[in-house]
Amino acid sequence: MATISDVAARAGVSTATVSRALNGKSTVDPELAARVLVAAEELGYHPNGLARNLRRQETAVLALIISDVENPFFTAIARGVEDLAQVSGYSVVLCNSDENEDKERRYIDVALQERVAGVVLSPTGRSTNVDRLRRQGTPVVAVDRPLTGPDGDQVLVDTRRAARDATRHLVAGGYRRIACLTGPAGVRTADDRLAGYLDAVGEENALFRRAEYRAEGARVAATELLELPDPPDALLVANSTMTIGVLETLASRGVRPGRDVGIVSFDDAPWTTLIDPPLTVVAQPAYEVGRVAAQLLLARITDGTRRPTTTTLEARLIERQSSRR
Repeated sequence: MATISDVAARAGVSTATVSRALNGKSTVDPELAARVLVAAEELGYHPNGLARNLRRQETAVLALIISDVENPFFTAIARGVEDLAQVSGYSVVLCNSDENEDKERRYIDVALQERVAGVVLSPTGRSTNVDRLRRQGTPVVAVDRPLTGPDGDQVLVDTRRAARDATRHLVAGGYRRIACLTGPAGVRTADDRLAGYLDAVGEENALFRRAEYRAEGARVAATELLELPDPPDALLVANSTMTIGVLETLASRGVRPGRDVGIVSFDDAPWTTLIDPPLTVVAQPAYEVGRVAAQLLLARITDGTRRPTTTTLEARLIERQSSRR
């Protein structure tokens, strides 16, 4: 069985550096931390957390509560969390809140009952409450959407800027009546994407619909927009699940994406390059969101006195044929 000394030798660092890197310490140079993680994975090294867990009366388990397990964005976050947690000696339990506040509350109850070491959470909305976790001393890191209340660790993506840039891309492509399909009011990502769209087109030119982050809601919203006397000639869609509903609606009406209606979708789902025409997307660094969240959580588990950290990552526009006339 590999030891911490073996990992240190493979990575070319000290055993102290290995320990700090595997515990998510921010004082470790990112390049060194990456070498340590690679070496630990290659050697199959897993820290012995028994003594640590007995001292803290916690399990070597992290709870990951995500909003929609069917959304590839959240599954990529889960992979990022798990990959870093595994090499640090932690297992991850995946919980799907399904954008449902009651389910989210029950999973928080489970995390408390099972005394997990920490929680990574994608909040369902403004009413998400983690006070009980904090009172018990269970570290929490929010991903994708911030928590309300006291400052805490969180990993976000600047989706307002991304939505603005995507809308401006459509304007530059010659589209003049651009609509936005976004998520429910009060969900930070939905509000931010709408705000970015409005930044680009102005309130006086706004044309948008809100729906659940689901294909069915997007089908209804897209139908309403297409039935307007002056329908949009381009659509900005807030996530890939909604885009499926939009594409189904366009197909049922014989409207050709990329020819009759320009489309830009958030999230670079695997299928977006397989359709005709390939979809222009706003690619979010979902795996990196998960990896950074796990790193912050492990650092918080090790040192609960650290100052709260907010990490904001950038999305990037990938131009394909669906946004070209």
